[in-house]
Amino acid sequence: MAFNYPNGHSFNQKAFQKPIVSYGASQSNRGMSLEHDINEANKYYLAMGQAVIHKKPTPVQIVNVSYPARAAAKITEAYFRQASTTDYNGIYKGYYIDFDAKETTHKRSFPLNNIHEHQVKHLKAIVKQNGLAFMIIRFTVLQETYVVWAKLIFGYWDNRETGRKSIPYEEIAKFGALVEQQYNPTTPYLQAVDKLLIECKKEGDNLI
Repeated sequence: MAFNYPNGHSFNQKAFQKPIVSYGASQSNRGMSLEHDINEANKYYLAMGQAVIHKKPTPVQIVNVSYPARAAAKITEAYFRQASTTDYNGIYKGYYIDFDAKETTHKRSFPLNNIHEHQVKHLKAIVKQNGLAFMIIRFTVLQETYVVWAKLIFGYWDNRETGRKSIPYEEIAKFGALVEQQYNPTTPYLQAVDKLLIECKKEGDNLI
């Protein structure tokens, strides 16, 4: 099926597919992507009454449909109605949360070209309204996943023209919170969010 952007340019699906990560045999989420892990965690949080978090649907306008069989319809061409914002939003402990999930094969840094300008603009708007805005970043080679406040992203993003084009791994590990892998859910990212919230309250910093 052909997808196109609002300006008519074709969408390269392969370029935006998230890599499937193969972990060691001891890892319970072997062969699963970050998006899959987060979706499973969200199902767990909802079932346990801990949070209500969902993946945002991408608005699509259908243009052409073929009917290979009388009882079957196949979409052959569609357009994204608008640029997507972030992947997830919801409610947790009375906070509105909004975040995106990113994976990188880089070991020592997270490239800023993994982020889109409209996503940064959206996250800034969330912060302005006192929502919890963050990113979940997975270093696939290192098998490490971190939650970082969006404000850390903003600092590097706003200076990308004259400064670094990536965020150092050391900065993410220092100011972010490592998501400890466990059995169920395999990627309990809200535990990492709790760690960041505790640090903010302890230090009296407005890092959210």
